[in-house]
Amino acid sequence: MDVDNQIGKLMVELSRSQDYEIGDGTTGVVVMAGALLEQAEKLLERGIHPIRVAEGFEISSRIAVDHLESIADKFNFTATDIEPLVQTCSTTLNSKIVNRCKRSLAEIAVKAVMAVADLERRDVNLDLIKVEGKVGGKLEDTELIYGILVDKDMSHPQMPKQIQDAHIAILTCPFEPPKPKTKHKVDIDTVEKFQTLRKQEQQYFDEMVQKCKDVGATLVICQWGFDDEANHLLMHRNLPAVRWVGGVELELIAIATGGRIVPRFQELTPEKLGKAGLVREKAFGTTKDRMLYIEHCANSRAVTIFIRGGNKMMIEETKRSIHDALCVARNLIRNNSIVYGGGAAEISCSIAVEAAADKYPGVEQYAIRAFADALDAVPMALAENSGLSPIETLSAVKAQQIKENNHCCGIDCNDTGTNDMREQNVFETLIGKQQQILLATQVVKMILKIDDVISPSEY
Repeated sequence: MDVDNQIGKLMVELSRSQDYEIGDGTTGVVVMAGALLEQAEKLLERGIHPIRVAEGFEISSRIAVDHLESIADKFNFTATDIEPLVQTCSTTLNSKIVNRCKRSLAEIAVKAVMAVADLERRDVNLDLIKVEGKVGGKLEDTELIYGILVDKDMSHPQMPKQIQDAHIAILTCPFEPPKPKTKHKVDIDTVEKFQTLRKQEQQYFDEMVQKCKDVGATLVICQWGFDDEANHLLMHRNLPAVRWVGGVELELIAIATGGRIVPRFQELTPEKLGKAGLVREKAFGTTKDRMLYIEHCANSRAVTIFIRGGNKMMIEETKRSIHDALCVARNLIRNNSIVYGGGAAEISCSIAVEAAADKYPGVEQYAIRAFADALDAVPMALAENSGLSPIETLSAVKAQQIKENNHCCGIDCNDTGTNDMREQNVFETLIGKQQQILLATQVVKMILKIDDVISPSEY
């Protein structure tokens, strides 16, 4: 979106900050900030100074964040029992276009994160998870590959399509004769000279191919292209090759296979070869599209999620949804505290902030009550989007939370018959929810301070 309004740009940056920090909750943080701005406008119309409103919001955000900490639950998972993680990722995917396949996509996301996670250090490197997509097939065909997927095929159609126990030479040097650095011109005026030049070129290709064969390579992956003569020679020497592979993909292949990227043929040694249990070329449908699967790698900590879909928009949307699910799984491995979704956490915070307002005798009390009202925006939106009566539903759930002292009561969006989000297995990460409140409050405070400095006529 091309946003011109300055406050609109701040909202875009707010959503982006949430995405960078947490990876999920980008819609919630904008809804929260919008609700706070709406409440702030009402307070300013009543003559309360913007600085007082900002201070009240700051106090409220601290109360809300501390309250979330107090109502958070810990849940335990292991490398073998990943069901709690899958349930939390399912909650994330529930609000996305891909929610009909939320269970299978959540399992794929969790398995991918667990494959690259260091559970002892509680750390996850998401750079080791590559997300690829190809138009065709259906969303249910999305798969997790324990290895690397490259959108390339073998350079010659007669090269073998499947290689067992592959020893891979990863090259960034081209399969072609060296070119002089200076300007040059070659005059060929006889057949003998042309044949000599051709023989010399063929010798260069021969030496390059022989060098790869001598170190024990059974597959060559090259960053650059090579001409038909080199391709023909590679095929005849029974050395399969892949050309025009991007730099990022080369790095992932090197990490996954335990190989080294070689910049010159002279530096190629057996120790620098990558190892993979299976390399295979796969064709899709009736098209000529082919992709290369590099599986059972020496370092299995690099994985690929391969997304299928009916059109490009569906694939891009699925990529974004999978990214959110991956980030949620990563956050839970780093910090396994959760709060309950369906608006339960916001309603509980709203009740706590409202109760704390009476302890502040100053004008800030108005801002604290307004903050409590703003927290109701998320459950109100959930109720409205589910076809329920927003005010009536919210009032009933809030009354139930106070009566039963149960912070798990939220909006029953799917009409399952229970408001208890613990029973419905609707979870959210604690740090994600805390970050939403803190970021939204910071942005609104900044806007209020701009409002204090600039008169409305100067906007």
